[in-house]
Amino acid sequence: MTDNPLTDPNAAHPDLDEPMIGLLVRTFYDRARRDDVIGPVFNAAVADWDDHIGKISDFWSSVMLRSGRYQGRPMRPHLILPLEARHFDRWLALFEATARELCPPEIAQAFIIRARRIADSFEMARASQRGEIAGPRHSMG
Repeated sequence: MTDNPLTDPNAAHPDLDEPMIGLLVRTFYDRARRDDVIGPVFNAAVADWDDHIGKISDFWSSVMLRSGRYQGRPMRPHLILPLEARHFDRWLALFEATARELCPPEIAQAFIIRARRIADSFEMARASQRGEIAGPRHSMG
């Protein structure tokens, strides 16, 4: 048995709901778009922000509530972006600050654990694509 929350068949927290996910996603991407580090990457890659926010809300709904709403493959689009370690670090810092601001502590922590594992997965896949070996840098215990 594993304690990996990404494989847990239950919702991340009983008080988490779709409006909270939507608020977190919208607020985070509003901030990310204006950020000096990750804003240029996002703004160059995303043509339709309403569509993107809808897809990302579906993604987080599937991750956190097991809703099954997201049917995409999130890794591929990130593999073609000019991402570096500093982008992942900034994404997480901004996401975590937003989650802590908007969500009750236990829900914020559930988002943070999952976001860190997802960031590690994406970062390790990018390294592998370049023929490098990378270990997880962000996951919590």
